[in-house]
Amino acid sequence: MRIYISADMEGVTGLVDADDVQPGGRDYERGRLMMAEDVNAAVRGAITAGATDIVVNDAHGPMRNMLPEALHPAVRLIRGKPKHMGMLEGLTPEHDAVICVGYHSRAGALGVLSHSFMGHEIEDMWLDGRPVGEIGLAHATAAAIGVPVVALTGDDAACAEATAWDDSVATVAVKFARDRFAADLRPTAEARGAIQEAVGAALAAVPKVRAQASPAASTLAVRWQSASVPATLLGIPGVTATDSRTVQAQGELPALYRLFGVWMRVAASLTNQPPYC
Repeated sequence: MRIYISADMEGVTGLVDADDVQPGGRDYERGRLMMAEDVNAAVRGAITAGATDIVVNDAHGPMRNMLPEALHPAVRLIRGKPKHMGMLEGLTPEHDAVICVGYHSRAGALGVLSHSFMGHEIEDMWLDGRPVGEIGLAHATAAAIGVPVVALTGDDAACAEATAWDDSVATVAVKFARDRFAADLRPTAEARGAIQEAVGAALAAVPKVRAQASPAASTLAVRWQSASVPATLLGIPGVTATDSRTVQAQGELPALYRLFGVWMRVAASLTNQPPYC
């Protein structure tokens, strides 16, 4: 069984603030170890379910948060950037399942460290008219590749978002949002035990024969905080504006996901906003 883990950081056990998840933050070094331990809990669950090949993609911020030596020895780590497929770099149809560790709710939700990809620079996103953030876009893109997302960990808002998108996804709430930078934390050992158990159970239920992905055109729309970003993005063929701050494009996933990554690189070159203003 080949397993793919996409690891974000905001939804990791115990972390609640920008200083926990940003390089240079006073608690970042602790945070990156906490991230590795949540991933290790998922890895242990995957191994108990029979996983023989496990790839972990460091999907947060600079994408070089986890120290290789802190990870379970069974893991192969994808680290650094740029990555053409960002949070899903390295996912192929040969994988049997995707596990999302440490994910967070989308921009505008009252979840711990909630945002959509770029702090407050992205105000809203829609996939085929449906509000979407990192959870929904990862799920839809993985499905287009032909691999199911079977489990997700994060705060309770992230888990609710995943369930609303697909109620077959097993979720583990490692903390409960009190506000955007505050949470009621599950005890660390309890949270990691729950991750291991849920991942093992979810993978045990993965069908041996999966339905083939059926590519279909989708529309991705993004509303930006700054009008300068969409004005520049209109120079990309196929990008159209719906208003002065919103652009959209049509295409098949995962190509549309990769195009969105280009949009973010353009936006990063035009803005200098810290992620959690």
